[in-house]
Amino acid sequence: MIPATLRLPVRILPQPDETTCGPTCLHSVYRYWNDEEALDAVVARTGRLELGGTFAVFLACDALRKGYRATIYTYNLNVFDPTWFSGSGFDIAGRLRQQRELKQDYRLQQATTGYLEFLELGGRLRLKDLSHGLIHGMLRRELPIITGLSSTYLYRTPREHGPDDLPDDVRGVPAGHFVVIAGYDIERRKVLVVDPYQQNPYGSPHEYWIGIDRVIGAVLLGIVTHDANLLVIHPRRQATQ
Repeated sequence: MIPATLRLPVRILPQPDETTCGPTCLHSVYRYWNDEEALDAVVARTGRLELGGTFAVFLACDALRKGYRATIYTYNLNVFDPTWFSGSGFDIAGRLRQQRELKQDYRLQQATTGYLEFLELGGRLRLKDLSHGLIHGMLRRELPIITGLSSTYLYRTPREHGPDDLPDDVRGVPAGHFVVIAGYDIERRKVLVVDPYQQNPYGSPHEYWIGIDRVIGAVLLGIVTHDANLLVIHPRRQATQ
């Protein structure tokens, strides 16, 4: 029988600064798998963009180098064409290299480098409809989900402007963020979000229940800030979806 509610024992520390939400989420998943190391070591080791922040694929590569398995469910059409997933044996790495030669966008170049390493390390890419069932299924198998999403949409806060990311609903641009999805309540149509950002608007410092449709929308809108994905990390003894 499918449980109506589920809550995984994921605990998270506050992110050290405004741009380290990704490695802080990764650190929390390592702790979930009883892999204890200092947060600052994970932050220092994880790939970082010049202007701050990271991509989910950099987090995945760190996990793969540590001997974990990693699967990314991508919704980022800036990086991946949907037809690349239409059949087995398709050379996604080859297409990524071709695309990198033709498109010079900095973030795309950085993401491509990360995905090529991810594939070389044995990471798995999936394109599946982002649904309640997909999220519930991962959680039922006791797999917490790291997701790169739009915090502007998730929090319903003003867009941000300037080097200090100040709220500005006119000049601002959408902001990205990483959180961990760690539970669900089917009847209430909510999921448990474990959030490293202590100043989140939902009361509890690091976790809150929120509508699953809001989260799905935020994940898909993560494409605006160059993520839009689900990342599942687990020890090699575990099966994957």
